[in-house]
Amino acid sequence: GFSLSIYDVTSRSIYLKWPKFSGASSYRVTATPVNTVGHSLLAHFSDVTLKGTLTSLIPNTIYAIQAEAMDRNGIILAETQIMQSTAPDIPVIDQAYSKLSNSITVEWRAVPGATSYLLTAQDGNSFIETVVTNTPGTVMGLKPATLYRITIRSVNSGGKSQPSPFRKAKTVLAAPVLSVSSPSCNSIAVSWKAVYMAAGFSVSLMRSDGLGRMLKENTTNTSLIFTNLDPGTLYTIKAYAWNVNGIPGDDFTYNQRTSPKAPADVQVAFNSGASRAIISWMPTEGASTYSVTASSGLLKLKCNTSSASCMLPSLQCGSEYYVSVTAYNDAGSSKPTDAVSLKTIPCAPVNISIEEDEPGHLLVSWSSVNFGHYYVVFVKSDDGLEVHCNTSHTQCHFQSDCGFTYFISVFAYNKAGQSPLGDVFNYTTAPCCPSDFRAVLVSSDTVQVTWAPVRGAEMYETRAVGWSGVVLCNDTATACTLSALQCNTQYHVTVYSFSEARGSNMSCASKYVATAPCSPEITNISKEALSVISVHWQSNNEEATYVVTARGGAGLWHCTSSGNSCTLMNLPCGSAFSVSAIARSPAGQSLPSYSVPLETAPCCPNDLILTQVTQSVTNISWSVGMGAQTYVTTLESPKGQAKCHTLQNYCLLGCITCGTKYTVSLKAISETGLTSSCIYQGYSSGACCPSGVKLYRLSNNGIRVYWQASDEMINYNTDLHGSKGNFTCTPSSGLSHCDITEIPCGDVYTVVVSPVTDKGPKLTFCPKKIYSVTCSGSSVGMVIYRGKSNAE
Repeated sequence: GFSLSIYDVTSRSIYLKWPKFSGASSYRVTATPVNTVGHSLLAHFSDVTLKGTLTSLIPNTIYAIQAEAMDRNGIILAETQIMQSTAPDIPVIDQAYSKLSNSITVEWRAVPGATSYLLTAQDGNSFIETVVTNTPGTVMGLKPATLYRITIRSVNSGGKSQPSPFRKAKTVLAAPVLSVSSPSCNSIAVSWKAVYMAAGFSVSLMRSDGLGRMLKENTTNTSLIFTNLDPGTLYTIKAYAWNVNGIPGDDFTYNQRTSPKAPADVQVAFNSGASRAIISWMPTEGASTYSVTASSGLLKLKCNTSSASCMLPSLQCGSEYYVSVTAYNDAGSSKPTDAVSLKTIPCAPVNISIEEDEPGHLLVSWSSVNFGHYYVVFVKSDDGLEVHCNTSHTQCHFQSDCGFTYFISVFAYNKAGQSPLGDVFNYTTAPCCPSDFRAVLVSSDTVQVTWAPVRGAEMYETRAVGWSGVVLCNDTATACTLSALQCNTQYHVTVYSFSEARGSNMSCASKYVATAPCSPEITNISKEALSVISVHWQSNNEEATYVVTARGGAGLWHCTSSGNSCTLMNLPCGSAFSVSAIARSPAGQSLPSYSVPLETAPCCPNDLILTQVTQSVTNISWSVGMGAQTYVTTLESPKGQAKCHTLQNYCLLGCITCGTKYTVSLKAISETGLTSSCIYQGYSSGACCPSGVKLYRLSNNGIRVYWQASDEMINYNTDLHGSKGNFTCTPSSGLSHCDITEIPCGDVYTVVVSPVTDKGPKLTFCPKKIYSVTCSGSSVGMVIYRGKSNAE
């Protein structure tokens, strides 16, 4: 808990302190130089002294310092040791002097072991310190013309030496602060404020490029003027003050350029813009910028530039400006040059009027303008072609064509150039007339008029004038359809062109157009014969030919007449037609008349077949008759009539008398009730079936079939059908029985007796009877009637 610390060090002294140690009555401190030949220093201190100073030490020497705490008996209670170097030796100032008003420079001999030095300048109670590494050293931040006490200390890692003996030194005077200007191009004025402790001033001036001689003035005043200098030239001015002893102070250096001379050879030229002028001049020595002023009455324009030319924009046309140029640099400005007159381009002509004094001729006129020597009128058509007129008067004549828009501009000229573009006027001539229009008849009341487009026309009006009135059509297209015209009428047709700028051209030629004939009106259709139709109409056109057309699914049939009727021949049966008529003339063809329906009688079926189903029922069938919807078939004989009305192509007729000849007829009836009567070949019904059919047993296994004949002239055929065999016999003509000699007994037989026909198969509708033939031994036994067959 015992320690030792250093709180100050000098060249020959070390200042120590330590804490109080419990039980210690005294302290002993020993300082022994390290690596140096020298005596150790021993010092004793009482227990109430906790600080000590070791003196008479060797400068710039490292000491080993040991401190011991002892009791009353001299016994060491605690000890501690530290290493400490003394400061370097005290330096000695050789000289101290001032070259600048804010510093003093000090020179001394170097001190061994010193790593730096502490310079101190004291002025009364204030002082300024500066650390330097070697001699000489300068103290900065001092006041001008002030006496200071200067001391120096050497410094190493151990500490600082004591201050050296002081030296007195005074700072020199402050430099005068110059205010410099160039009141003219060949003079420079210099002024300054009074300098503390100054007895006089010295000011010198010389060209900065080193040419020429130096001018120098000594004065006690605070201003002076140098004259006869070169214009626009950079000069270096140097000034300082001196004190009563003649010692100069700080100097002040300032560069100043004389103001420039006025520019020479001012030139004025217009550029391509005509409202802008380029002002140029010879460059002036030392000028950094130039200012151009153009005045016209109360109006002033300015232009600033660093080159030897400047452009004045926005010059007013028809004005005279007076132009002067002034040169500038950082010293000031030159005198302005003598004014140069500048007359601008003339203004654009106004009050321009355009009129077409006669077709094909335009007259352009305008008002004269200030400074306008002559005028040029440009006329450009919308197809790009341009013509112009050059005149000293205020009007020009031009050729013009129909349907063109002309763009007209008028310029005035003088030596300065062309006037600005004024208002561009346009004048549109009347549109051209369609020279060759074509009228095409669309129908008897409609005509389509077409034409080639013409220049300048934005719209067309087609006018058709007839005895019944006027028909108009307005359109932007080059075609117009005139509708609601009167048929069979001659019209006066004209196509007028129109533009919004100029209106209609009313000088267009016209044409005569005749409309087509009026539509005929069919008044009557009559049937002259089976396939001959006569059509009648009302004729209301002159020189017209009429064509009647019957149109249907079967095709087209025509007839032609110049009167009011014609005949359609060879129309097919069972067909529907639409009959219409048209009228034709050199002007065209009328619309068709309203169609009148025509229907021919239905066709008779080609094939008719009769089939006898029963003795009193016959089936009739036939092929389809074109145009027929229903049919009526009739079988007629002296004994009676059978009739059938049907939608089908077949029919069953009952109540037929057997063995009778019939007349066959058929009526084909259309949907609208038209009827065709069809006659066919006659029909004979089949012979009557016999009655009283019976079977008798014969000897020797034979059977006799007996019947009652309906007609003695009819032959009959007998058929027996059983499970053991089928048997047939045909008796001789006129007989009413037939024998079958060998027939198996013990079987059931179906017996049918039918008339024999000359044509076709046997009749199948005669009644069938069933008999049972029993056996008696090996011979036919009893023959028993069993009734009619189930089929009956």
